[in-house]
Order: sequence, then structure tokens, then C-alpha cells
Amino acid sequence: MERALIVIDVQNEYVTGRLPISHPNLDVSLPNIGQAMDAAQAHDVPIVVTQDTGAADDPIFAEGSDNWRLHEVVARRPRHHLVRKPLPGAFTGTDLDLWLRQHSIDTVSLAGYMSHHCIDTTARQALHAGFAVEILADATGTLALDNDGGTVSARQLHEVTLAVMHSRFAAVTTTNQWVAALASTTPLPHGNLLESVT
Repeated sequence: MERALIVIDVQNEYVTGRLPISHPNLDVSLPNIGQAMDAAQAHDVPIVVTQDTGAADDPIFAEGSDNWRLHEVVARRPRHHLVRKPLPGAFTGTDLDLWLRQHSIDTVSLAGYMSHHCIDTTARQALHAGFAVEILADATGTLALDNDGGTVSARQLHEVTLAVMHSRFAAVTTTNQWVAALASTTPLPHGNLLESVT
């Protein structure tokens, strides 16, 4: 098994911008993202960082703006590859698939923001492309939604997304469990749809 840690869109927009992450609290997710990057570096696991990139006049993630920039937890740590992506899925319109295959990666471990949006989309894309997927539950997060489709709290949205992911798409784990697994070549377990149905 050859892992890569993909750190998705840990940008100021989610910390001091218009989309503040609220569950898990940033005091939880940001240190865990840093811990995962440090552990990956120590175990020679390649680190890919993605950056949501919009047009200069977009209301969020406007290229060149302070909120578009990577948060310092990620910006000050080493990485092996940077992917600037135009859409939620990290595989769409980028060289991520090619880069992973060139480096013989078969398992992608996802951390970053948001669990229901770019993490969810990237996990589905990765599975469909033939990669095994892991999600570090406490190294990601989301926010509450209220629109014509419905209203959901950040906690509900985070938990529902991860339950769906673990039922088929990914092994959902904690940062500490993931770090412990780096010393082993055994894949982290995930559930399946039949086991998940109550």
C-alpha cells in the first residue's frame, strides 16, 4: 500500500473569511491537520496540498486575495505537490490523477475542508478512479447550511457525510489512528452498505 496525504483547501477563507468552519471546531481540526502533515513527512508519505482558486472578482476564494491564501498551518509545512483546483473535486481540471499514478500511489488520505463538499466529492472521485480512500474525521470540518433545500447544523452535516463515506467510499478514522497506521502496511478498515443499514 502506497499512501499520499491530500490536504484539501486549508485556506484563510475557512478561518477568517466568509465560510468559517464550525464543526469540529478549528481548534480541533487545524492542529490535527498539522499533526497529519508532520507524521506524513516523518514516514515519507507524499503530501499534496490543494487550493480552491476562483477568479479575481469572485466573492470567495478570489485568486490573490488574503482569504484565498493557504492557512499558515499548511503554508509553513513542506509539501510535495500543489494543486490549484477550480471545482470541489480535486481530480477535476487538475493533474492530481496523473501525479498520483506517476508516484505509484494507491491510497489517498484526505484532510481539510469541507467534509460535505470538497472532501466528499474528492473521495467519490478517488474511489471511482480506483484508489482506496481514507478520511481523517477530526482533521476536517464543515459549517451549517440553510437554503431552499433544507436546514442542517454543522455537526449533523459532518456526521452524516462521514457516515455515508464509511458505508462505501472511504475508511473514516481519527488522526491518531491514521498516524498509528502509518507504521503498518495494513489498510484501515471501512464498513459497507449492508453492515451500515440499521
